[in-house]
Amino acid sequence: MRTTLVRNIASLVTNDPERGDGPLGLVEDAALVIEGERIAWAGRTAEAPDADDVVDARGRAVIPGFVDSHSHLVFAGDRTQEFNARMSGRPYQAGGIRTTVTATRGASDEALGANVARYLAEALRQGTTTQETKSGYGLTVEDEARALRIAAEHTDEVTYLGAHIVAPEYADDPAAYVALVTGEMLDACAPYARWIDVFCEKGAFDGDQARAVLTAGRAKGLLARVHANQLTYGPGVQLAVELDAASADHCTHLTDADVDALANSTTVATLLPGAEFSTRAQWPDARRLLDAGATVALSTDCNPGSSFTSSMPFCIALAVRDMGMTPDEALWSATAGGAAALRRTDIGRLTPGARADLAFLDALSHVHLAYRPGVPLVGEVWRAGRRV
Repeated sequence: MRTTLVRNIASLVTNDPERGDGPLGLVEDAALVIEGERIAWAGRTAEAPDADDVVDARGRAVIPGFVDSHSHLVFAGDRTQEFNARMSGRPYQAGGIRTTVTATRGASDEALGANVARYLAEALRQGTTTQETKSGYGLTVEDEARALRIAAEHTDEVTYLGAHIVAPEYADDPAAYVALVTGEMLDACAPYARWIDVFCEKGAFDGDQARAVLTAGRAKGLLARVHANQLTYGPGVQLAVELDAASADHCTHLTDADVDALANSTTVATLLPGAEFSTRAQWPDARRLLDAGATVALSTDCNPGSSFTSSMPFCIALAVRDMGMTPDEALWSATAGGAAALRRTDIGRLTPGARADLAFLDALSHVHLAYRPGVPLVGEVWRAGRRV
């Protein structure tokens, strides 16, 4: 395989403390060698080995590609009117998630696939090289299965979220819907998914229902993740830890016991500041989680209702400004933290053996991601060793 030397990097984030300074493993005046799809070497330019090809980074910063571990991209329509009313202080009764369910059920496979491709391309331009996405806007056996089949055509990180809300047809019999989600729907969806998720929240699924959903999914070989403690205090985080879920997502309303449970487990607390931004809700307290020793990830929660952004740099800026994170912590959480939330060791870092997913910033340092919010700083993206 041909090798490529990327030299003249102003600052390189490796996410390996043994390779450079601090938790980010920061290397100044750095270089990388890529062999095929993988990183073969990382260090200072002066010590770089020879390679077949040479790329000049022109004094830019290089970071690992972002790992967005929570999104909902298989949908149709939008909820502009709902957002406008919310931001204008007006009541709006159009149905929330159910509005998107109706639009998604009525869309063709081609339209849904085009939407997924569009939003993935949008995220890629902003440095996201790994993207998880979920079903959850079909809520019938056929529509959930086709959502996951379409998602699996675009990404390896696919999550079955039949338990997003109770389907409208089962509003008067939620137990029957849980039986569907854990039975026929699960059988149809499991072949397309790696993960199973549940919205454990008042108005969605309670702790017992969520446990039933996750337990059934695990019996089918799916790995667990949980929408937990977004709107209220509840059992979601404790359930995630109990069932060894890879991630408890949102984590906005936490008791001390919830924080301790996360800090003493392998379950990652995935924070989704785009949702709080778009709903003017209480910010998650990242500082509290980090100080307790919990592993934290940042993700976009890209969806048409509560967080219609695909921008990981935007989420980094929010986390630094409003959630108590330092720029270093926010970048780590958006890269290595996201990899941990997907239980991946081959992404989220730029060290030998890792997949060569990287973003060049039109800046000297990763700190500019928070320092210059809203500015399109990602100038070049490589995925699996190829410039994309």
